[in-house]
Amino acid sequence: MVQRQIYNRGIRSKSVLTAMQRVPRHLFMLPEYRSEAYNDQAYPIGFEQTISQPYIVALMTELLDLQPESRVLEIGTGCGYQTAVLAEIVEQVYTVEIIDNLAQQAWKRLTDLNYQNIERKVGNGYSGWEHQAPFDRIIVTAAPPTLPDRLIDQLEIGGKIVLPIGKTKQDLLQITKLERKLVKKSYGGVRFVPMTQYQQ
Repeated sequence: MVQRQIYNRGIRSKSVLTAMQRVPRHLFMLPEYRSEAYNDQAYPIGFEQTISQPYIVALMTELLDLQPESRVLEIGTGCGYQTAVLAEIVEQVYTVEIIDNLAQQAWKRLTDLNYQNIERKVGNGYSGWEHQAPFDRIIVTAAPPTLPDRLIDQLEIGGKIVLPIGKTKQDLLQITKLERKLVKKSYGGVRFVPMTQYQQ
């Protein structure tokens, strides 16, 4: 999977490739899909949510430009797969999930795999995690229709946020927060579950 679907499509970060090799994707999937776990596609995980295709997980992780000391906020724990990839690279991950049952299932998986550098809570992703802010990296794994201001407020100057934005048409964006402006780069069209249902 890592060689054919990720490296061959241009992902070059050694830390990302190593993390993708180390995290057993099948353990984050429903039993009926586990035989297909290393295909490059998204699959249902219940509660009308999905596990993203491996290439997209790798791309978004690479776009974060992570350092070992990065403080990362993840919006949308989901099944915990992206969370685990982040936890392989950085010292501390903070993750927020709106669906309580999904959050509990993810936390059990992550605990069983002995990840000890993840703080988690059930909450509204639009609110971020103000108590733990600021963060120097934020990743959003559901698509808000517009850029959430609260998440930008919780991002350090010089920090990066990677997220899909849009309703029917979504773009994957990397946004760097500078002192007086946001620098946005688009990395093409994507398809994520909408984040509109989480809005307050």
